[in-house]
Amino acid sequence: MSSQNLPQRPESPQSSEQSSAQGSEQRRKPRVAVVFGGRSSEHGISVVTAGAIMSAIDRTKYDVLPIGITRDGRWVLTSDDPARMAITDRRVPDVEQLAESARGAVALSVDPGNRDVVVGEPGAVPTVLGEVDVVFPMLHGPYGEDGTLQGLLELSGVPYVGAGVLSSAVGQDKEYMKRVFISFGLPVGPYEVVRPREWESDRPAARKRIMEFAAEHGWPLFVKPARGGSSVGITKVDDAAGLDEAIEEARRHDPKFLVESLLRGREIECGVLEFEDGPRASVPAEIPPVTAHDFYDFEAKYIDSAAGLVPAPLTDEETAEVQRLAVDAFEAASCEGLVRADFFLTEDGTFVINEINTMPGFTPISMYPRMWQASGVDYPELVDRLITSALNRPTGLR
Repeated sequence: MSSQNLPQRPESPQSSEQSSAQGSEQRRKPRVAVVFGGRSSEHGISVVTAGAIMSAIDRTKYDVLPIGITRDGRWVLTSDDPARMAITDRRVPDVEQLAESARGAVALSVDPGNRDVVVGEPGAVPTVLGEVDVVFPMLHGPYGEDGTLQGLLELSGVPYVGAGVLSSAVGQDKEYMKRVFISFGLPVGPYEVVRPREWESDRPAARKRIMEFAAEHGWPLFVKPARGGSSVGITKVDDAAGLDEAIEEARRHDPKFLVESLLRGREIECGVLEFEDGPRASVPAEIPPVTAHDFYDFEAKYIDSAAGLVPAPLTDEETAEVQRLAVDAFEAASCEGLVRADFFLTEDGTFVINEINTMPGFTPISMYPRMWQASGVDYPELVDRLITSALNRPTGLR
């Protein structure tokens, strides 16, 4: 991408008199950097979500700077054409496809006093694109949603949408998420964790522990990566014969994995959004059984777009209870901005929390925006509220 085609840094006023005379014409709009893609297995879904976000941002109110992270970790300027960022022919998009002419590397300063974004191209003087006022980190999975990007932004002193370093890490690691929930008295289903060192040093002992878990709780089991999302790498295992293959699939995405028992009941989701007076819960939604799939897997969510029921057909008492638990989970993990909390309503009428997602799927058909639309907050307003909240949030320890 030629430097003359890049958005240029807004010019500074030449004098206080000129500034006063030109008034509002000198004032630039806040610049929102939407960062997406990344090195995780959820790269493509991140691109899809970012396209929807950029379509919804009010361009009369904000400037938008699209920054993609390739699968190998390079930061590049990209197109923000939503048509190029959608799922097409059952295939998810890729940052490389959006940055075909962008060979320069995008860099964000880690100096809190300098929020400039710079693009360096081979054989050219680095181009300063100007300041970024807030980052909308639309990354899913490791190297983005897990606190790593949030830590970089904290060092840079740049406000950003969503959870901070700790809550992002807790929300990404299913083991520690469950440990936090248990410590706050939230109901969690049975599970086992197998860490990398245990599997590598004594595989028979780890497998024996899983089989003992299966004997206690019964088949089927779900084997899943400990730090992942979008149901990538999850396998439903009906008997011992399929266990090893399921473990290898989970470990292909994360060397640490979880084994969970089947909770018989209904899948219920609830959104949490931070308002000026604190977090509030949306109307809940229900994920009905997906007859074409073994469970609510990646294909069902994103390729076949299995539709959830919004609002969920619950009693007033059940609705109030799941909303309370969703806000409690938000507070337990010290979250900020937004969360989608996923539950099972078991056959005995008890809600069990499965997980939280600190940066949930955010296309207009995703469950989180749909729940808030049914609660009176439409998609553009939801996006604007998150950006405004991030801009108004104090930086530093809080």
